[in-house]
Amino acid sequence: MRLGSPGLLFLLFSSLRADTQEKEVRAMVGSDVELSCACPEGSRFDLNDVYVYWQTSESKTVVTYHIPQNSSLENVDSRYRNRALMSPAGMLRGDFSLRLFNVTPQDEQKFHCLVLSQSLGFQEVLSVEVTLHVAANFSVPVVSAPHSPSQDELTFTCTSINGYPRPNVYWINKTDNSLLDQALQNDTVFLNMRGLYDVVSVLRIARTPSVNIGCCIENVLLQQNLTVGSQTGNDIGERDKITENPVSTGEKNAATWSILAVLCLLVVVAVAIGWVCRDRCLQHSYAGAWAVSPETELTVSRHGFEQTTDVLPFILKSSLGASCEPTAFPLPPAAPGPCAHLFIWMLAECTPCSPVWSSIS
Repeated sequence: MRLGSPGLLFLLFSSLRADTQEKEVRAMVGSDVELSCACPEGSRFDLNDVYVYWQTSESKTVVTYHIPQNSSLENVDSRYRNRALMSPAGMLRGDFSLRLFNVTPQDEQKFHCLVLSQSLGFQEVLSVEVTLHVAANFSVPVVSAPHSPSQDELTFTCTSINGYPRPNVYWINKTDNSLLDQALQNDTVFLNMRGLYDVVSVLRIARTPSVNIGCCIENVLLQQNLTVGSQTGNDIGERDKITENPVSTGEKNAATWSILAVLCLLVVVAVAIGWVCRDRCLQHSYAGAWAVSPETELTVSRHGFEQTTDVLPFILKSSLGASCEPTAFPLPPAAPGPCAHLFIWMLAECTPCSPVWSSIS
């Protein structure tokens, strides 16, 4: 018997449900997931001998399949076309797992994998049922400022969107972390255009001078609780005050001390730099004359450098009371000898107190 038609395979598949392995897997909305269906490691299969079929367990929707010498996938449901694939290389090794791309909330259901061997008279080789759980994170709850529809009542509103599966909503008395009576709240949960849940919860409580409450959105599948607190203070006229996620006093004090420490450090650095500059100026300024060793073929005068055959020593005179106006000394195109290097060094080192140069014969 040869099953060349997917229809015959579907009929046979519906009658073979014994000894089915059961597995569970979780995936986030928009992600890719693998639904495992594999024989023990070391198995080898001929793709011309095996028939593989994936469908949803309850609605019997065709997800994908493999039939020898038949590459047509015309019977695959449009919701899974180009989204559900098996690896031919993997099937040769006995791995018939399904790769499902771009998971949606509608994919949360049971998927059934069946593998048959033609050479064994279409005996069932493998049967696996995989339950796919789909999840999406809810947005951080937004709690609106309380308003007073009456003199004796306060109303709070908590909103969170784009989560999956359906959430649980709790209101908490943050003074003692006790749950408020759910009879005081009115929850509206609905599916949006993306197939995800939005929730709006309205809490009505008796008016008190001060109340500190929190709204908690629970995602059971992700074991996630998102809580935002709201606090009312004493009335100012007819208007209530609310603080959402207040910053603790300790955090404010820590920030203040950090700023003061940085400012103090900057002051210390500035004083140190000023002291070093003052010390250098004192070291490079002195009264009296400093005799420098003679230099051949170089004369230093107030009017610049001149070439000469005489040997003329020169001295540098400076005074602590000398003017600190900058003095420019032109350099010759080529100033050989150690005296020229000394001249340049003194200009660089004694910038704060300009030297007065004179030549002596």
